[in-house]
Amino acid sequence: MNSFAIVNAVIINEGQQFKGAVLVKDEMIVEVVRGAAAFPAEIPVIDAGGKLLIPGVIDCHVHFREPGLTHKADLGTESRAAVAGGVTSFFEMPNTQPQATTLELLEEKFKIASEKSVANYSFFLGASNSNIEEIMLADPRKICGVKVFFGASTGNMLVDKMEVLEEIFQSSPLPVAAHCEDESIIKANSELMRAKYGEDVPVEMHPVIRNEDACYNSSELAVKLAKKYDTRLHITHLSTAKELDLMDNKIPLQDKKITTEACVHYLWFCDQDYSRLGTKLKVNPAIKSESDRSGLIEGLRNGKVDIISTDHAPHLLTEKAGTYFKAPSGTPLVQHALVSMLEMVKKGVFTMDMVIDKMCHTPAIIYNIEKRGFIRPGYFADLVLVDTNAAWTVDRSNVLSKCGWSVFEGVTFHSAITHTFVNGNLVYHEGEFPGEARGKRITFSRS
Repeated sequence: MNSFAIVNAVIINEGQQFKGAVLVKDEMIVEVVRGAAAFPAEIPVIDAGGKLLIPGVIDCHVHFREPGLTHKADLGTESRAAVAGGVTSFFEMPNTQPQATTLELLEEKFKIASEKSVANYSFFLGASNSNIEEIMLADPRKICGVKVFFGASTGNMLVDKMEVLEEIFQSSPLPVAAHCEDESIIKANSELMRAKYGEDVPVEMHPVIRNEDACYNSSELAVKLAKKYDTRLHITHLSTAKELDLMDNKIPLQDKKITTEACVHYLWFCDQDYSRLGTKLKVNPAIKSESDRSGLIEGLRNGKVDIISTDHAPHLLTEKAGTYFKAPSGTPLVQHALVSMLEMVKKGVFTMDMVIDKMCHTPAIIYNIEKRGFIRPGYFADLVLVDTNAAWTVDRSNVLSKCGWSVFEGVTFHSAITHTFVNGNLVYHEGEFPGEARGKRITFSRS
């Protein structure tokens, strides 16, 4: 549809909730109306029936596994899982095969996405000990950021030379997104556990191996480097309450140089869940204590944590079934991120406005995304309709990620995504994916 209107909706946007309508024309929002609205007869109308209308979620941290690992996920399957969960834009990480550590390899990923992704997309350039020249050539208007693995989470992308870290933080034209875990601490703890248990380490030891010190020491180093060089730093997936001591909530968001994120699994689960879910819950950094979970929730409330993301990282169940050191870290989350946070709203943990701010508005602000993340005239029509009175239970028959399973299996959510629009195109509607529309490459308002 070149033009259409969504009417009779409860619009949640920029801290306000009101009944209204939105007019869309040629991919863009052209009008936002408060109250009842009348449009010309030739304009097709979608009656929201009192459902929530929110901006599309921007997930700044996913692993969609293409190229090279498409037996468990690809840009087509995972983008469909994303839009079914109300995610209209994603940033994907570089630890694919081959790893995206050159601009040429990165552009190949953009090309694949243009052919397969139903959501909007950007891709992180991966840092290594030897690719500073590639980082320096990156166009900040076309690439979301450079990913630096302070800890060897996946593959061999660990940047462990201080002189290289200094150069990246001093010279990168892109925001630096950092995975912060101290590899020396992790290695020492791993050897202690091997000595005690052999290869069959209980998964409950995961947060002991990848402990608070490993996270805090690495995050502290990243913050020191960012302050030294005035770097735009984003620390990914905080997992400890202690790391919040490094964050400043007194600086206005638009002026922050150091930001961070909490992922849905650190907000929903804690170490008490390992006995039930086993290696399905093995992620890096490790999910830690109930007090850490509570601390991250409070960090979102008080502004020390800026956004909510997923770190969606699917693996096959056969891969997850290995012993502790062999089972890969990561779990699929993108389809259930928004509904899990809305469930926390129903439980009184968060407010609706906070969830929309942390998942839609703030990602657009801190990454300088152009014309997305808000319901505003002149912005792309990335929109989601949510029925907050539609209970459904997660099981493998309704998991859309190619891996075919979820840590939320058996959980009943009380909100459901009914419609997802990407650039004004209806890409998801009550379990179906109508049309052939593809998402767009995200652009950034940076010099």
